[in-house]
Amino acid sequence: MTTSAHPLVTRARRLAAELLVPEAERVDQEGVPASHIAAVKRSGLLGVVAPVVYGGSGAPPAVLRQTAEILAGACCATWFVQTQHHTPVQTLTQSELPVRERLLGPLARGELLSGVAYAHLRSYPSVPVRVRREGGGWRFDGTVPWYTGWGLNDVLLLAGVTDTGEVLFAFAEARDQPGLRASAPMRLAALTAARTVSLELAGLWLPEEAVALRTPYERWAPGDRARTLNVGPAVFGVAEAALSLLDEERAAPLRARLADVRRRAYALADHPVPLERAEERLAVRAQAYEVLRTATTAAVVAGGGRSMALTSRAQRLAREALFLLVQGQTAETRTAHLRALGGA
Repeated sequence: MTTSAHPLVTRARRLAAELLVPEAERVDQEGVPASHIAAVKRSGLLGVVAPVVYGGSGAPPAVLRQTAEILAGACCATWFVQTQHHTPVQTLTQSELPVRERLLGPLARGELLSGVAYAHLRSYPSVPVRVRREGGGWRFDGTVPWYTGWGLNDVLLLAGVTDTGEVLFAFAEARDQPGLRASAPMRLAALTAARTVSLELAGLWLPEEAVALRTPYERWAPGDRARTLNVGPAVFGVAEAALSLLDEERAAPLRARLADVRRRAYALADHPVPLERAEERLAVRAQAYEVLRTATTAAVVAGGGRSMALTSRAQRLAREALFLLVQGQTAETRTAHLRALGGA
């Protein structure tokens, strides 16, 4: 079976055509509704890479990438909320701790939606969230600068660093509670609809059985770096959506560039040694952003003055492209991207 013929790809296309695209401009202004999340849960897409034995589909990475492209191109805010879910699923799939048996099934089957709060680990040795032993569990203190999906997620996977330099990931209910308070939703230039907040942690206590991962930072960091070196599928999804707004004569050369950089990006993502060819990965990443910028700019230009209306799909895609420039950014990827922009 080809990736394009996979049942989950078919479901993603149907969800995009029947719900996400028609509602995207309204969602952009009003926020991702709970009904969108319910539709994603029903679709089976939350379990795309989860083990079959737990109710997931166990699909290959190529299917996850293609469904992500489809959802991001249709409604980037809805994609961004649901994409957080795949990290907790993958973390539990690799975990041998008791929380796996409690949560992997409900997450794989789409009964629960999980968010993530771990990007702050990339600022190490600065430690925005500290964890220490307390009683039969762990106490979290500090600030999570960005948390997406507040009010939509059922649970969240929270990370912090211990005094001994271990990273610790544990699950909590995604709601205000003793020791955890969310800010008001942030007003952003793009994806305000995804309900992003900051989280203040002041003695949040989680039991030992909530822990999904505990490992030295030096062991965790290379895997995270490998993820950030590669191009995210949403870049290609939003670029393709922008090209769909052009006539074929103008879209064709850009579509060829997009296909070329996508092919090279995914070949690198599938390379068996994740940290090999790092410079090439960063270069391809910058090239993908350049095609994204060009495609969304072309869509705005083609739309003329109408592109300035908040009901314009072109300007929404252009703003989403700005968001993708910095989503998952690290000091390494920022430096490489700026170097590419400067022609170095």
